[in-house]
Amino acid sequence: MRKGNDYTYIIIKNTFLSSIFITVVFFIFFQTYMLLIPDHGLSMKFVLILTGVVFIISLMCGLYFGYNAINNINKQFRMLLQFISMLRRGNFTERVRSNEMGILGEELNEIATILEEQVQTIQRIADEKAELHEQVHTAAVMEERQRLARELHDSVSQQLFALSMMASATMKLMESNPKHAKNQMEQIADIAAKAQGEMRALLLHLRPVDLSGESLSDGVLSLLKELKAKTNINFDASVDEIEGLSKSVEEHLFRIIQESLSNILRHADADSIKLELTERDHFVYLYIRDNGKGFNTEEEKKASYGLKNMQERCEEIGGIFTLRSQIGKGTYIEVRVPISRVD
Repeated sequence: MRKGNDYTYIIIKNTFLSSIFITVVFFIFFQTYMLLIPDHGLSMKFVLILTGVVFIISLMCGLYFGYNAINNINKQFRMLLQFISMLRRGNFTERVRSNEMGILGEELNEIATILEEQVQTIQRIADEKAELHEQVHTAAVMEERQRLARELHDSVSQQLFALSMMASATMKLMESNPKHAKNQMEQIADIAAKAQGEMRALLLHLRPVDLSGESLSDGVLSLLKELKAKTNINFDASVDEIEGLSKSVEEHLFRIIQESLSNILRHADADSIKLELTERDHFVYLYIRDNGKGFNTEEEKKASYGLKNMQERCEEIGGIFTLRSQIGKGTYIEVRVPISRVD
């Protein structure tokens, strides 16, 4: 046992010392009694035996009550550790019974209340940011359309013009120089494939980055359906309808999912993605895993804008963001957001 640090040792030591103290007081009392009353009729042997009995009884009683006290303290400490663990995991709705922990329990409940209120405040601020975002959305859409129009003119339109010119020239060569015409047809096919790829990229870029009035589950299912049609990746998805979420929470979660899937498609070289979105113990639970090439999380976190963006979005709504990756074995993210219901 560690002296000075182990409360069990302290209780046993104090029990033993108190038993000695009671025994000494008892012995002194009888010695004084024998001195003051000559005809006491008590022998020293009887007094010593009685003193020993008192010591044993007091020690046994002390150990019994001390043992009960230790069990009670252990029980309260276990409750305390369990409650602190729940707070660490972001579960701010639970409360410890203050009558069990006394002032400490009341203080911990007060901390949990403050944390819960802070989460609600964070989500309310996120709602306000979402409203501000809507106010500038129209201008941003117009600017994006102009940018895409310029890109269409600079890339795809030029490629289509080149295709038209080459196709005309190839038609003239079909009879006079079939071999050269075949080479030109291969070039035409290559340019057409590149043009198709750029058009697909632009069309995907035109996809709304918000839910556009859909629920979170509908938006996620729509996104997955689109990706299934345009990629060869196998999706294992479980998406539940989660009611009562604020608009900002839904928007942030949807963008986290978009960003995660985008990272997988661009960097992971994965052929399988598992996605789970559900409600667990008053939390929105999001899990996305791929079987791609993985990466060094410490190095990637510092350099990846996408990972930072996902973590910041999660923290903006009071959530906890977890990322794990192993080179050659894939990557997964886990997001847990406390649910603050809206009427």
